[in-house]
Amino acid sequence: MASRRNLKRKSFEDEDLVFPLDELNQDLLERVLSWLPTSTFLRLSSVSKRWKSAANSPVFHHACSEIPSREPWFYMVDSSQSVEFKNQQHFVYDSAEMNWKFLTYPSNFLEENQLNQSNFLPVASSGGLLCFHNGENGEFLICNPVTSSYRKLPLLDYSDTLTAIGMISTQESYKLFLIFGEIPNLSFRIYDSTTDSWEDSAILSKKSPTCPAAQSCSTDDEEEEDDDRMLYFLSKCGNVVGTEIQKNPCKQYSSITTTKGDGQEILCFLNSSGKVVACNLTEKHFFEYPRLLPLHHEYSIDLVECEGELLAVVLSEFLETASLRIWKFDENEWAWNQVLAMPSAISHEFYSKKVDINCTGSSEHMFACISNSGSTDDDESCRYFLCKLAENEWTELPACSGKFSCAFSFQPRIEASV
Repeated sequence: MASRRNLKRKSFEDEDLVFPLDELNQDLLERVLSWLPTSTFLRLSSVSKRWKSAANSPVFHHACSEIPSREPWFYMVDSSQSVEFKNQQHFVYDSAEMNWKFLTYPSNFLEENQLNQSNFLPVASSGGLLCFHNGENGEFLICNPVTSSYRKLPLLDYSDTLTAIGMISTQESYKLFLIFGEIPNLSFRIYDSTTDSWEDSAILSKKSPTCPAAQSCSTDDEEEEDDDRMLYFLSKCGNVVGTEIQKNPCKQYSSITTTKGDGQEILCFLNSSGKVVACNLTEKHFFEYPRLLPLHHEYSIDLVECEGELLAVVLSEFLETASLRIWKFDENEWAWNQVLAMPSAISHEFYSKKVDINCTGSSEHMFACISNSGSTDDDESCRYFLCKLAENEWTELPACSGKFSCAFSFQPRIEASV
């Protein structure tokens, strides 16, 4: 009996088993294709006209929207911001396939949006969408980088100083947040895609934290006054250093936007002195977190959002070495707590290099661009690291043909609508 079963199994395994995808009805085929990684689908869509047609099918889009999340892509921003949009190198890093990809925008996309001669820069991202801003005329454009679909937002006339830009999105809609003014005189405007209009301007009032730990951390008046003006000091190298943060042009309006469980929308950004400012756009107030490092320290700082949490990434030097540490704020203790750190063998390589760090987060990943500007283009160096936060696993990515100073994360979603 045993030998008979073996013969039966052998004859069954010898048969050529081919799953007949072409015999599936269109709806079922599109549901199967929706589970493919986006890069794989885009490659396979050239196999047949039937598969390619799925990209525009409502059934396929609905099936894709039911996929909880996709491995992020990171849209790279050229370190030279004087380049016109048509001449910029549109590269992304695909974390699923772990390689670089070049995005080619159709000529009609450039012409219809008049991007050939304009300086549109990415300023925010959420879900499968990117937001571009033209600093010359104040225009905003929402784009799906995978499909090149786009929408120009209604032109907003404003006179106040634009301080921060944030964005959140769902499967059905998205919102764009603009913060204006300087502390303590802050206001905001919201664009809602469901109405295709800007809401009226609203004032943000300053609120003092109510937790006991925050009340016990008194700050004297002199320090508060120092935060509002730029101070200068001598670094250990003898250089005159200002306390005002110097932001990369593409990160000038950078912010982190999260939604709490009760639906409150929170936007956080770095002010000019390096403090984290949290704006509760639902209750229309803001407050400041305590400073991570003293004013006289030299360091590079950025904010990221991962799994709905605000994290601060700080690259600093101390005791003849450099360290890159990730901090999370505990509102009960009213203090920053270190949660992760780059291995010292890697971070030490940045000691005395005067590097700048720009980061972006997505789900369980954090992407870090670490760059330094030399006297010439040849002296400029850019290195890229991907960190899996759960395992504190740091991977240096292979060099790309361009030099990129920062990145914006998004999920490659074909169904993301503008």
